[in-house]
Amino acid sequence: MNKKISEMYEKEPKRWYMQLIIALIIVFLIAWSGSGIKANVSGGSGMSIVGNIMYGIFHPDTGLLFNMTTSGVAYLLLETVCIAFLGTIVGAVLSVPLSFLASVNIVPRPVALIFRFFIMAIRTIPAIIYGLIFIRVVGPGPFAGLLTMSLCSIGMVSKMFIESIENLDKKILESMDAAGCTTFQKIRHGILPQLYADFMSTIIYRFDMNLRDATVLGLVGAGGIGSPLIFAMNAYKWNQVGAILTGLIVLILLIEVASTKIRYKLVRG
Repeated sequence: MNKKISEMYEKEPKRWYMQLIIALIIVFLIAWSGSGIKANVSGGSGMSIVGNIMYGIFHPDTGLLFNMTTSGVAYLLLETVCIAFLGTIVGAVLSVPLSFLASVNIVPRPVALIFRFFIMAIRTIPAIIYGLIFIRVVGPGPFAGLLTMSLCSIGMVSKMFIESIENLDKKILESMDAAGCTTFQKIRHGILPQLYADFMSTIIYRFDMNLRDATVLGLVGAGGIGSPLIFAMNAYKWNQVGAILTGLIVLILLIEVASTKIRYKLVRG
C-alpha cells in the first residue's frame, strides 16, 4: 500500500516551479505598480502625522469643548440630538399607518404587499443619498438632516411595527367583540396595550441609531456636529477633532445607558 502511494506521488506532475514563477510574477507586478504611487504628505513623515493625530485626540481643545456658544461642542451636540429625536418621532408617526396597511392580518394580502413593497423601496436607499437629495431640495442645514432621519426611520420602524402587529393576540379582540365593545374601545384596550411596549422599544432603538447617523449626515452638510468634525480634520486641527470626539463619546454613552434602561423597563413591565 505504501509502495503504491509512493508511486502515485512520483507520477504526480511537478508543479512547484510553475507556482514559483507565478509568485515571482505577482511580486514583480505589485512592486511595479507601487512605483507609480506618489505620497502627498504635508507636515512631515507619516509616523509624525500619526503622532500629531493621536496627541491632538488625547489632548482635546478644552476651549471648544466647554464653549457654550453656537460654535461650541455642547450646542452642536444638542443640534445633533434634536435632529435625531425629531426625525425619529416624525418617522414613527408616519410608520404607524403604513404598518397597519402593510399587515396581512389587518388588510387584504394584495394591499399589504403593495405597502410592503413601498416600505422596502424606502429601506433600499442609504441615508447618505437621502441627505444629498434633501440638501439639494431645502438647502444645507438641520432641516435637511431632519427630513433624512424621518425618511430613513420609516423603513426600519415600519418593518418592526409590522412584525408586532402580525403577532397580535386576536382572541382578546374576539372576546371584546363578543362583549359588545366599540372599535375605539377595542383599539384602546385591546390593540394598544399589546403594541405599546414593542412600539416604544423600537422607537428608542431607532433613536439610538439616528443619533449616530445624524453625525455622519453632518459630513455632507445636513446639520449637526459632523460638519465641524470634517472641517477640523481637513484643517489638521486634531485637538479640535479630539474635543468633538470626546463630546460624541460622552453623549452616546449617556444615550446608550438611558435607552437600555428604558427598553428593559418596557419589556419587563
